[in-house]
Amino acid sequence: MGNITFTMIKPTAMNKGFAGKILEKITDGGFRIQAMKMLRMSKADAEKFYEVHKERPFYGELTEFMSSGPIVAAVLEKENAVEDYRKLIGATNPKDADEGTIRKLYATDIQANAVHGSDSDENALIEASFFFSKKEQFDKDGNLI
Repeated sequence: MGNITFTMIKPTAMNKGFAGKILEKITDGGFRIQAMKMLRMSKADAEKFYEVHKERPFYGELTEFMSSGPIVAAVLEKENAVEDYRKLIGATNPKDADEGTIRKLYATDIQANAVHGSDSDENALIEASFFFSKKEQFDKDGNLI
């Protein structure tokens, strides 16, 4: 069980102005933001990040969507971070997500589902290092990780 997870606020949620509300929900859920930045992924970055899905039929649409506008990328810290964050964001399809979850509140559809969340401790570390160097991640006292 790890103490970090990775998230991205996706382009549609950003365009609709939901970033602040989503970040508030995250911090209210007991997560501490260890690193955060706003950026726009290139198509090549999106393809590399989602490479695990390369053979799936939605890969092209996903990478096109994720490079279509700004995102917020963040490393979140909390005991049991991956599992707790998955509960906070809800099911991938917002129609199936529990009431009060981020995806139920702010998602448009299964692809524009407001946020990405790591699915394992191992992937959380890989995804966090895709966007952040160690000199961009801070502990609760403001020291570099």
